[in-house]
Amino acid sequence: MHSHKENAAEQAGGGLRLRRDVPPGDCWDLGKLYASEGEWEKDLERYRALAETIPSFRGTLGRSAESLATALAFVRDFGMLEDRLGAYAALRESEDQGLSAARDRSARFTMTAAAAQALWSYFDPEIQAIPDERMAELLRHPALAEFEIWLRKLLRCKPHVLSEKEEHLLALQIESNQTVASAFSVLTDVDFDFGTINTADGPRPLSHATFSTYLQSPDRDLRQRAYTRYYAKYDEHKTTLAVLYEGQVQLDRYAARVRNHAGARAMALFPDDMPAAVYDNLVATVHAGLPTLHRYYELRRQALRLDELHAYDVRVPLVANVTWRHSYEQAVAVVLAALAPLGEDYGSELGRGLRQGWVDRYENKGKASGAFSYGSFAAEPYILMNFKEDLLDDVFTLAHEAGHSMHSLHSARSNPFPHWHYTTFEAEVASTFNEQLLGRYLFGRADSADGRAYLVNKEVDALIGTLFRQTMFAEFEATTHALVEAGTPLTVDVLRSEYRKLLERYFGPGVKLEDVSDLESLRIPHFYRAFYVYTYATGISAAIALADRVLAGGAVARNDYFAFLRSGGSRYPLESLRVAGVDMGSPAPVQAAIARFATLVDELAGHLRVG
Repeated sequence: MHSHKENAAEQAGGGLRLRRDVPPGDCWDLGKLYASEGEWEKDLERYRALAETIPSFRGTLGRSAESLATALAFVRDFGMLEDRLGAYAALRESEDQGLSAARDRSARFTMTAAAAQALWSYFDPEIQAIPDERMAELLRHPALAEFEIWLRKLLRCKPHVLSEKEEHLLALQIESNQTVASAFSVLTDVDFDFGTINTADGPRPLSHATFSTYLQSPDRDLRQRAYTRYYAKYDEHKTTLAVLYEGQVQLDRYAARVRNHAGARAMALFPDDMPAAVYDNLVATVHAGLPTLHRYYELRRQALRLDELHAYDVRVPLVANVTWRHSYEQAVAVVLAALAPLGEDYGSELGRGLRQGWVDRYENKGKASGAFSYGSFAAEPYILMNFKEDLLDDVFTLAHEAGHSMHSLHSARSNPFPHWHYTTFEAEVASTFNEQLLGRYLFGRADSADGRAYLVNKEVDALIGTLFRQTMFAEFEATTHALVEAGTPLTVDVLRSEYRKLLERYFGPGVKLEDVSDLESLRIPHFYRAFYVYTYATGISAAIALADRVLAGGAVARNDYFAFLRSGGSRYPLESLRVAGVDMGSPAPVQAAIARFATLVDELAGHLRVG
């Protein structure tokens, strides 16, 4: 039985299926956002018209609690409309990034939103100019109850809010500031053509999505050829990619300097009220755990019976006689069974969404690579997948994105729009928590020693990808921004050199790097959203602690977890996670995650009889 992707490849003569050829049942149902493109266009015009009234609130914000509440109610309603418009435009563009109509729609929205943002430039400075005693009096008024949390967070930003004129100039830059990241995305997702690669089943397309499949193939020659061919494309464009990335870092540096932050990292951590010590303790704690990671790579070399373990050998399953195959419907059933400890209501709602319109399931030409969940206040969450039936990873990815989606759903239902959205630090907890429950569910139902060992190996590799690898990425981001802030240009050679140092540190002496391995520094999309990736590592650490707690604690622990899901933006993330029962201000959760990794490595070594 072929997967949908393989059928599409055959139909297209070895290429990817075009978007217009994807059956509607495999696509998300964006009709819950807009029933037609015409409705979206009407709302865009309404948005433009509302934007023209933004200046009318100038000079009224400190007059009375009622006048401030009136202005904030307009901000809320305008923001809800913007949220819906932006969600539809972004999701349609991700379906096929090469489609001119979708890019035009997205660009028109971005231009209109940027123009509106420029009109708001007086708003925050005018609120910040209200004397503290007067603001304290206003905040006690019931008319502002819905907006109190939002206002208190805004007031905390007072040292970083500029004058009206300066805010206006910054707002005018919003659209152009997205050009670097957009250029990277279009270049690598649309313009890059990796061609086809010969496999045991004949020529097959090489793409971002299939690359991960080939790296897990037991055919070492195929792994090596896929690795070499894939990075050859980045090698062809390395100078352009380096310039794009340096441009993004320079934009980060500029924003930090303009807003009076000590640096780009300080600026990124500020909205979450996240101490730099959390970031630094993560790196230091993971460094302390690297000997266990290096031990695992040596066990992997022995298990694969290789003289040298190469960079393209680190993802192939070590238990080769176990295969997993799930249709999309089977994957949904497994995920729902694994999440049963969260209760019937959670499972029923998630099952409906995964089966009826939340998920865009399979790869097509021009579609955004990877996977994501897009939550909006106005509608249900949507999930982009590039699902492959022969990869167990994709079942875990589905569970991961489902965690994001249910987090968004609970947050939107439990909070008013001004503070419904949770932080990036919290975002990776619900997703990796779901992965933990899925892994433990499958552990308990493995029908053989090899099956359990495969799953142990799967979690080991997941912890490498989420805890160790994302921390390495976080180090790289800190290094590149520090270099630019010190006046050092990010040339191709500098980027590759710094990244190779990190590869050598994290892989250790037992892994042979290829000449092109450090080109990975030029291909990570998350680097265009600086200082986000560390939250994957902190998220998995919190998720392990929460999974232990929920599985052992029954209704109380589950209710604490739902209190976390419902927090939205009503609390800062460290406080929100303390409500759930985890203290991420301490290195203890990261240490516990590394201890779990060590235990899993020991079990795997015993099964493989190596080490």
